[in-house]
Amino acid sequence: MRTYHCFWLLFWAGQPHQSFLTPLSKRTSGFPEKEKVLVLSGNSRQDLHRSKRSWMWNQFFLLEEYTGTDYQYVGKLHSDQDKGDGSLKYILSGDGAGDLFIINENTGDIQATKRLDREEKPVYILRAQAVNRRTGRPVEPESEFIIKIHDINDNEPMFTKDVYNASIPEMSDVGTFVVQVTATDADDPTYGNSAKVVYSILQGQPYFSVESETGIIKTALLNMDRENREQYQVVIQAKDMGGQMGGLSGTTTVNITLTDVNDNPPRFPQSTYQFRAPESTPLDSPVGRIKANDADVDENAEIEYSITEGDGYDMFGITTDKDTQEGIITVKKALDFENKNLYILKVEATNTHVDPRFLYLGPFKDSATVRIQVEDVDEPPVFSRPAYIMEVKEDVPINSVIGTVTAQDPDAARNPVKYSVDRHTDMDRVFNINSGNGSIFTSKPLDRETVLWHNITVIAAEINNPKQSSRVPVFIKVLDVNDNAPEFAMFYETFVCENAKAEQLIQTLSAVDKDDSYNGHQFSFSLAPEVASSSNFTLQDNRDNTAGIFTRKTRYNRHEMSTYFLPVVISDNDYPIQSSTETVTIRVCACDHRGKMLSCNAEALIHPTGLSTGALIAILLCIIILLVTVVLFAALRRQRKKEPLIISKEDIRDNIVSYNDEGGGEEDTQAFDIGTLRNPEAIDDNKLRRDIVPETLFIPRRTATTRDNTDVRDFINQRLKENDTDPTAPPYDSLATYAYEGNGSVAESLSSLESVTTDGDQDYDYLSDWGPRFKKLADMYGSMDSDKDS
Repeated sequence: MRTYHCFWLLFWAGQPHQSFLTPLSKRTSGFPEKEKVLVLSGNSRQDLHRSKRSWMWNQFFLLEEYTGTDYQYVGKLHSDQDKGDGSLKYILSGDGAGDLFIINENTGDIQATKRLDREEKPVYILRAQAVNRRTGRPVEPESEFIIKIHDINDNEPMFTKDVYNASIPEMSDVGTFVVQVTATDADDPTYGNSAKVVYSILQGQPYFSVESETGIIKTALLNMDRENREQYQVVIQAKDMGGQMGGLSGTTTVNITLTDVNDNPPRFPQSTYQFRAPESTPLDSPVGRIKANDADVDENAEIEYSITEGDGYDMFGITTDKDTQEGIITVKKALDFENKNLYILKVEATNTHVDPRFLYLGPFKDSATVRIQVEDVDEPPVFSRPAYIMEVKEDVPINSVIGTVTAQDPDAARNPVKYSVDRHTDMDRVFNINSGNGSIFTSKPLDRETVLWHNITVIAAEINNPKQSSRVPVFIKVLDVNDNAPEFAMFYETFVCENAKAEQLIQTLSAVDKDDSYNGHQFSFSLAPEVASSSNFTLQDNRDNTAGIFTRKTRYNRHEMSTYFLPVVISDNDYPIQSSTETVTIRVCACDHRGKMLSCNAEALIHPTGLSTGALIAILLCIIILLVTVVLFAALRRQRKKEPLIISKEDIRDNIVSYNDEGGGEEDTQAFDIGTLRNPEAIDDNKLRRDIVPETLFIPRRTATTRDNTDVRDFINQRLKENDTDPTAPPYDSLATYAYEGNGSVAESLSSLESVTTDGDQDYDYLSDWGPRFKKLADMYGSMDSDKDS
């Protein structure tokens, strides 16, 4: 007899309804009737058919969300080889083994150490094996079993959105779809009713309803009007367990907005409107605004205004302000209080977007009456024409009237009008106007050839109110008279060859006339009477406003006569006839046999204009002489000796002695004796600079000094500082001595620097002998002595 070893999975129901075992037998529905035992041998799996064992446990059920304090008991593993002597050890592997699920290796008891959640993991697959505790070798093949987490209703339904937003047109029918809400339940839908969700409405009745199974929200009330209420807030509940008591639930909010439809016609708030408009209102200017109210919004509230009838139908217009939906009444034609001062209009307001579904509510338009009162204003004078065109001949005498302008005050008062010319348009004051009757006359002679048109502006102003004025342009055309004689079209200067033959054409003449000619100009040419018979040339009129000059004799001699001046008389055929005498210059030149000019006495005909050779030579000599003079002057300046800076012994000013060289700096001990500044008596008369030869030998001047005088030292230091910082000082080293004065002074020293002794040692009587210039000084010091004596 063959022996089969297997695991018996025993379920120990320590706590009721916490775990379940499913045997592989006929008793377990959903499994095949033929028993299958899974036996592991090595690394392969084989399906063995057993007939001896009646059942095999390979599936456990465990409730989720266990709340007990002890580990949750799952089940028990047992092997036929287990004799109870402790020689076998049970090993558990697979999902969560050792962490989530533990096994007692001696008894085979399986326990769950943590709280399980089916929504995180619904199934755990584990493998169990019994091994010899001493050798570690398995005594039976590895068996696999499943632990399924049994669901409990621990999750409430959750909506896909916290807040839903929806909109429907107002006045919708009952049952109109609004929006569909959806809630999901994380519990197991295959087990019980934990995941069966039912929808209901908590807030929003009686306006809306919801289908319990689909979550579709529909309208429940007829003719909901946006103008009465636009926003609705509906609260929908989703409850599991099929909506039964004890089920969990979740809610969501649905914000529903009624959108506008054109279900309201425009309405004027009043039937009659009154406006006032001054008669001076410019064209297209607004007179007033009217507005018809429409409870709708956006395009459903757009209104178009029109004037349907009234005596001002052609005087006024109306447009729609797209921003405010107001009707703007404007002036189309000029208003005149004197002609008509009241207009009555009928204005109609119509919706531009009409919904045919709501035509039964009535016509979507309204009308109102508009009365416009025209107000009288003081208007400026009005000219009889918008512009005047006048003509005048250019030879009219001064003060001749050329035309009249007329203006009237349109007001009922008919105030008198005075006229004037805008001098900005007539700067030369060619025209003037009679201020009373508006007649325009000339004030200066006219010349059509200078100015053909004169465009001036006439001003008409009320005498009582000059601010009320108007302007009109006046265009004055100057008509031509024959007051200009014809003249040559250009200056004619030609030549004749010495070997010319008689009756040879040498020049063709043409003429122009500044005057106008309606029938075209007709000029006639002839020689002046004084030369007609004695001239060496003849003139032939071609009758086409041109003439030709011909030679009268065979040969000409330029040595006898080098230039001929031929006077020609030109006349026109207008009235009065105008004529002028023009001169043609003819030079006699030498020509070749073909008549080509070779040379003439007048070099202007063959040489380009310029300076002659003699003139160029004279200019060049002048330039050379000027350069020589400058060079000599510069040489003399260099040879001249420089004047000494100290011209006279009487000159006691501060002096700068120049040696024309740069000092040697602090190391230069030969250029100057610095000790001289401190002790002027130490000056050596024969000691000169050894680095250069001085230009002029100056004799040192000696003066008495006061020893140990700190005032002198400070004074010298101050003056040295001033020279050092003076930007105009020379760029070379210099020596300025201030401690002594020059010799030979009659007054000797007047400096107060040496007056450190007491005043009693000084005698100022000698000041009186110096002359009138020192009289004031003598009086001052003399009075001081007398004061001391007293």
